[in-house]
Amino acid sequence: MRALRLLTTWALLGSFAAPSARAGDLYSYVDEDGVIHFSNVPSDGRYRRVQGHVTPGGVYRAETARARPTARTASLTAEQYRQHIKAASVKYQLPEALLLAVMAVESNFDPRALSEKGAVGLMQLMPGTARDMYVSDAWSPEQNIDGGARYLRILANLYEGDLFKTLAAYNAGPDAVRRAGDAIPDIPETREYVRRVVALYQAFKAGR
Repeated sequence: MRALRLLTTWALLGSFAAPSARAGDLYSYVDEDGVIHFSNVPSDGRYRRVQGHVTPGGVYRAETARARPTARTASLTAEQYRQHIKAASVKYQLPEALLLAVMAVESNFDPRALSEKGAVGLMQLMPGTARDMYVSDAWSPEQNIDGGARYLRILANLYEGDLFKTLAAYNAGPDAVRRAGDAIPDIPETREYVRRVVALYQAFKAGR
């Protein structure tokens, strides 16, 4: 496996003119510190339009009903896992805020969460994914967080730091992204999933 590192390709594009914004479009780039930025009104030349962007107002069809966490309540709930989150963040060079956001939406920080399809634990790892990520005990919060972060890192490398494609693939699988023309699949659950994770990621970054 190639070295796991946060790709900053877009950070090298600062000399280009900012793209002209179109209504409904979303734009993103990764800065020199590895922070993922996104906006619907790009003001920086590094922004690039995200194909297959998330549209608001989607209907989330969860397999198991869970209360939707806010960034404030999620931060308090996640405190018991902070050490593991921080370790995975450093190991795989991913923002802690992103891991928190994914975990909040995936399981609402319930280490015993089990989906109807068999996804397990805090980061909702499928058995095959857990094996591929060297997770021997998916019920272990430490191993589950590490495995989920490893998978996010691999997907981020695959999609060159594109946050939206990374999250879509985490939810629906890389094959679904490929079949959608290397874009977010037109699956209501996946689009709502990406929207919710991105919104929480913003909130965690802002400390709300």
